[in-house]
Amino acid sequence: SRAKLLLQEKKNSILHACFHSIFHLPLQHTQGPSAYLYSKTLAALDSMLQSLVCSAGTLGTMELQNIFQLLLPLTSSRTEVVEERAMARIARLAKFITTYSLPQICPCFVQATVPGHQCSETHQFVMLGKLVGHLTLCCTCKYRRTCHEAAEALYHLHTFIMQQLSKRSRVGLGPLRHGQPTATLLNALSDALGDESPLFSFIPQMFTKYLQPTDQVDIILIAIKSFRSPSIYSISTAAHMVDILVEDPDFQLGQVLNIVWTIYGNLPSIRVAVARNSLNRALLVLTKKHPTEVVASLLQCSPTCTDVAVAMWKIMFSEPQAAKKVLQELFSILMNQPLHKTSTSTKDNPRILSLAATRTINEILLHPTCLREVDAILPQLFLALLFQVSFTTELTMQEMQVFWKEHQQYQLTPIRSAVNSIRVLLCVMGFERHVLAIEAKGGWDALLSAQTHLMGVSILAREMMKTPRPLRCTIFCHLAELLSVEDSTWEMVAMVFLTEMLNCTDLSEDLDRALEIFPIYLQSQCLGMPRLVLRAILKLTEMPSTARRTLVLLPYIMELLQGADSDASAVALPVLSNMLRLLEGKESSLTALVLADKLRPLFEDESDTTRELSIRLFQDTMGLVVGAEKKQMKKEVWDSLLPLLLHLHDQDKSVAKASQEAVCSAGRFLKWRQLAQLDETAQVWRICECLLARNRSKAKDYLHQSQPYLKSPQESLRREAVRFI
Repeated sequence: SRAKLLLQEKKNSILHACFHSIFHLPLQHTQGPSAYLYSKTLAALDSMLQSLVCSAGTLGTMELQNIFQLLLPLTSSRTEVVEERAMARIARLAKFITTYSLPQICPCFVQATVPGHQCSETHQFVMLGKLVGHLTLCCTCKYRRTCHEAAEALYHLHTFIMQQLSKRSRVGLGPLRHGQPTATLLNALSDALGDESPLFSFIPQMFTKYLQPTDQVDIILIAIKSFRSPSIYSISTAAHMVDILVEDPDFQLGQVLNIVWTIYGNLPSIRVAVARNSLNRALLVLTKKHPTEVVASLLQCSPTCTDVAVAMWKIMFSEPQAAKKVLQELFSILMNQPLHKTSTSTKDNPRILSLAATRTINEILLHPTCLREVDAILPQLFLALLFQVSFTTELTMQEMQVFWKEHQQYQLTPIRSAVNSIRVLLCVMGFERHVLAIEAKGGWDALLSAQTHLMGVSILAREMMKTPRPLRCTIFCHLAELLSVEDSTWEMVAMVFLTEMLNCTDLSEDLDRALEIFPIYLQSQCLGMPRLVLRAILKLTEMPSTARRTLVLLPYIMELLQGADSDASAVALPVLSNMLRLLEGKESSLTALVLADKLRPLFEDESDTTRELSIRLFQDTMGLVVGAEKKQMKKEVWDSLLPLLLHLHDQDKSVAKASQEAVCSAGRFLKWRQLAQLDETAQVWRICECLLARNRSKAKDYLHQSQPYLKSPQESLRREAVRFI
């Protein structure tokens, strides 16, 4: 009665010592004082255990399960007398709870509850699955008395379950589902002892329909662990239990993870064919019903894809339906590549899982049993692996060490594994020649370095342009589809690949897909992205078959000039020059007028190339404006004269030459002969004096224009600005 005052750990220690001392007593004769005394001792032990449950009050359910937890290991001690005595105590306790109403036990542990049902953990009977699984297997052990005690315990547990089902209907947790009478169960269990066949079909049917998924998982885990050699239980019975229970469709991620982890941990010790076949079937069933959970679980179990994991992957790829689902899940994980770690756990970190998926695909491709399934998603899988190569450059040192510690001796770094996966994929799909060509051009080595990575992508893209047209088109369309949504983890790699593929003349039918996404990336904040897109557009404007189709991008490129960096502007200006030549009539005149206003700020750009190209393009716009727009254009030309005159002294000779030619064109446009005939030896300051003389009203504007040149990095421009002021 005072046991309840003890701490649980102390109480468990006392119980364990008690069980050990009593159960290990020598076997007594069935008659005589010793037998009587031992019988009284066991009866006292049973009474004490029941008293512990009763005295626990509202915690009686927890106390009961704690005792079961201490007794279960003793039922598989491999000592006949200990197993029989421990099992008998479980049977007596199971009988006791059919007559004693456990305080506040919630009957929700049998069958599903109504939505919103909640109860305290202290009122839940979470041991049911472990008990049913263990007792069922004990019915098949080689010790006859232990088998009978296990059968009796199952009988009382079934009675207890039926009582709780009846209670459910009374408290409103759901309707009662009637099962076979418990008397029939006892008879069937008695008949089953020593004959496995009835046990196969009877026990799972009688119990599993009342069990929650968590309890079913507990039974599965017990059955799988019993497969280990040498087993003291019937492996065929355990296999039958697994076959029936994995059919449940309601397993959650954590439950699937437990099953997969148990298979992974025990597979090396399972040698019996019946057990192996059962696990194969279970893995395939789980894969078909829960592909996302199974794939993620196995990747967490073995990120580096050990031999055990390879064996499990082979099973999952042994059937086309399962193989297709697994490949799709691996592809999805490869594409889930956050730039920053999103989980505090290494195992379920998406960055680690994507690396694990890469390693797994590499191993799978070395044993090509599913080439048809791989071929069906070849373009998508190829690109996902390529993105993975880029992604690995973002890994932290901790992630690399944790993930690849098993392979340091082989110097198999994450990025090398990803690159190798691409090579293997192309080889098994028949593109060995392309793999060798990429090797000869240094593409594979370039991919390994962050500094040369994009160059490697370009080499790879150019070689993939030589693959059959259906594959090229699919890759191109998939790239365009991916780029339709911005994703900084792989958008640069995807854009480099896509822009290289624009050189394929037979992809012109799919060009509109690229043209639709280019405006998004012209405004991208990703370093180098606008320049990359502009270079692609420049190529298109130089190809007669595609030039006119690029005109839909003209407004976006003109808008880009206002905030672009020097590198992007240096590419945008030739693009605009080419596009202007494609325009005709009124459209050409209006566009040239708008463009002229946007070009003037670029005259002062820090890049020599940008200054020269902007000045030359401004010169071109003067020749394109006609009709009513000519009057407005004259204002733009007058406003641009002073910067052009100052840049006649630009330290870059090409810029100075472009300025001279633009000033001459401006003179002809304004019908100012002195400007039109300007040569290299002319005294610019005299032209400036004439400029002021012709436009006295704009003196303040000219003064404002010249002031920024006082801060110019070029001494010659500062000097001319001072002279003008």
